[in-house]
Amino acid sequence: MRLEKCWFCSSTIYPGHGIQFVRNDAKIFRFCRSKCHKNFKMKRNPRKVKWTKAYRRLHGKDMTQDSTFEFERKRNRPERYDRNLSENTLKAIKKIDKIRGTRDTDHIRRRMKGKKAKELREAHKELEQNINLVKAPVVLREDPSLTLPIKVKVSQTQAEPNLMEE
Repeated sequence: MRLEKCWFCSSTIYPGHGIQFVRNDAKIFRFCRSKCHKNFKMKRNPRKVKWTKAYRRLHGKDMTQDSTFEFERKRNRPERYDRNLSENTLKAIKKIDKIRGTRDTDHIRRRMKGKKAKELREAHKELEQNINLVKAPVVLREDPSLTLPIKVKVSQTQAEPNLMEE
């Protein structure tokens, strides 16, 4: 079974799939799907189309220089059983999983970095605008320790002393 690479997006093309285009100079272009073929016919550069591997590699989105990929590149060749080698391999697999996990969490942490501060600012703003819903203005006037450090103006028209009677 021969697996080809798509000329445009670099994904694998399995037998019986894709389109093959032969130019006048006998150069063969293989495409995994019509999307890639149409983009090629429109003379688009794969390095400028965001969903291609060429773009991701060029703009540093893919981890191309990662040493963990070398383990995956090794093909399954029959080797003599060696206890030390298998022990080291199992240790390496655990280490690789740990590294990938920390990289994933670091990536998520970097993406969510400013979100907590933004949510906190929005919460303070909403609390500042609707402080009269949390505590009655009469109580706020009597005990100033209940107010936020942010200055909130409470007018006389907002106070409703008839709430106790209902």
